[in-house]
Amino acid sequence: MVRTMSLIRALISTARMVRHTPRLADGLSLDDAVLLDAPDGWLGPALVAAALGDHGPAAELLATTRDAAEWENRDRYVTRLAAFAYNRGDWLSGWLAAAPRDPDALLVKAELAVRRAWDSPARAERLREVGPLIDAAAEAAPRDPVPWRLALDHARGTHATHTAFEALWEQAVRRSSHHYGCHVAALQYLSAVWYGSHRECFDFAERAAEDALPGSLVQALPVRAAFALLLNGDPSALQQDRIDAAADLAIALSAQYAADDPWPAEVRNLLVYVLIARRRWAEALEQFRLIGPHATSFPWNCLTDDPLGQFLEARDGVRIEVASTMPLRRTAPAPSGRPGAPSALGAGAGAGGAGAGGAPDRSPGPFRGRAGQSPSGGHYA
Repeated sequence: MVRTMSLIRALISTARMVRHTPRLADGLSLDDAVLLDAPDGWLGPALVAAALGDHGPAAELLATTRDAAEWENRDRYVTRLAAFAYNRGDWLSGWLAAAPRDPDALLVKAELAVRRAWDSPARAERLREVGPLIDAAAEAAPRDPVPWRLALDHARGTHATHTAFEALWEQAVRRSSHHYGCHVAALQYLSAVWYGSHRECFDFAERAAEDALPGSLVQALPVRAAFALLLNGDPSALQQDRIDAAADLAIALSAQYAADDPWPAEVRNLLVYVLIARRRWAEALEQFRLIGPHATSFPWNCLTDDPLGQFLEARDGVRIEVASTMPLRRTAPAPSGRPGAPSALGAGAGAGGAGAGGAPDRSPGPFRGRAGQSPSGGHYA
């Protein structure tokens, strides 16, 4: 009898998936329209020009961010330009030859040097060699917090003591107290993979989120701490509550941005990962709709060398999970006027992903990262 009931449940679940999965694609970008780490409208032209050997648009873009103190944009653009120069650096060499003291060129040069050193088997030694480049970038633009974010990453890779790291952190927040990149760098330093613990990582993230400005991505730090824990450990019951609270905070942050907005795309991708791991299928599907075509390498590159493929596979999997909980057909309203079966995402698939018994099913998912992968995201693994 037990085997018969299990077969019946499996057959019904399959029928639900077949019936509902196709229409759950409404509001999702087509697979072919999804792009990985697509640049925004300002960075895109600079990258195209750099590919042609012209550093002018990149120089203009970074000068604008420096003059306007747009430190968050500046950090993103410097990171992407340095990543581009990793394999195609002629344009950067030409820029440095034409303007060897340009603070923006010096910053990209330092970012690139740290990136290359980080990938070296002799990481710590190579990083110590490039320290003067970070100092030069910081001296060239005294108000800029981005060289200090770079210094924090550099300190992590060179095994800096807590005292040394705190001194750099003080310099960073003095220039921009809510700078997201600097906070991510500190979160990585405090992670269990590096020099802290899951508890320290969460404590820092939650305090920073409480102090964050409205709409600041710093409010997503707890979900980064949650990701680190899910990737490299089996959360206790208390930790699971903390993870769910972090996801709730990130959902509230995501709601403050428009759908298809590239600015919170990485946070939304990270949030989806955590929601899937907690089996909160309906909420994960809603975040996929908000993400639109903006897949990001992180966090999917912690699982595979094909982050775009992993993103699309996860999105399809979430649709199937939501469809499997929806009733085969809608019921007519009860005589009292109260609705019958739920009609939006179906029984058991509301906020929190309730299971057949009505209670949220938020057990940890199957995700585990690759060996040696830093779980906190940010600029360097």
